[in-house]
Amino acid sequence: MCFELDSVPPVPPISGGAPVRSEDVVLVAADGTRLAGFLALPDDGARVGIVVLPDVRGLYRFYEELALRFAERGYAALAFDYFGRTAGVAKRDDEFPYMDHVAQTTPDEIQQDVRAAADRLRSPEGGGCDVVFAVGFCFGGRNAWLAAAGGHGLAGAIGFYGSTVERNGAPGPTQRAAEFEAPILALQAGDDANILPEHNAAFDDALGAAGVEHEVVVYEGAPHSFFDRRFEEYAAQSANAWERVLAFVERHTPPAA
Repeated sequence: MCFELDSVPPVPPISGGAPVRSEDVVLVAADGTRLAGFLALPDDGARVGIVVLPDVRGLYRFYEELALRFAERGYAALAFDYFGRTAGVAKRDDEFPYMDHVAQTTPDEIQQDVRAAADRLRSPEGGGCDVVFAVGFCFGGRNAWLAAAGGHGLAGAIGFYGSTVERNGAPGPTQRAAEFEAPILALQAGDDANILPEHNAAFDDALGAAGVEHEVVVYEGAPHSFFDRRFEEYAAQSANAWERVLAFVERHTPPAA
């Protein structure tokens, strides 16, 4: 399990941040699937957009709040849900059996969903962004990195504690590193029972061998899902990770034409 239901991003609202607006939206993927989303953006629009890929629970309040924190810093952010094909777009209660629906997703369908989110951010209704990044967590971290090979024109892909290995016969980010078309930032937990040091090292090596600009950061002693305001003992690691996210976005945003 990634986040508890009462989890909150360890990023406080900022005083004097950009005025923002937000709304629930419905995206339409290339196969016609309708997907729930939450869009937050500065009132004046934004040049840079962030596609937010949630953990295995799909879209819930943690990611809605995170989208707002991005918007306060001048970025449009769109968090989307993975389960439109099997659960529709309605709001769900805390008893939603998300793992039943995770099992029915496919990597190709998730990339269709990423494309739908990126397209919305680039549209006038989504802020009119001309630079788009992907940021994901756990299940979403893995798929954010894979989005760098999805042909979405991303400026970069950021993943928190994402799995890098083959899964259910599908190649993982390590195996597909040579296909990546965008820089990569990996923010991994050092005390993760399933994502091991050798997995992180192999991912780092594969990205280097492929000539992909990247950084793999491992927070020693931090558990999976450390990026959570409830984990006060990992506040320093969370703050550092957030700083790295913002610096990565700034560094890989090209000058305006």
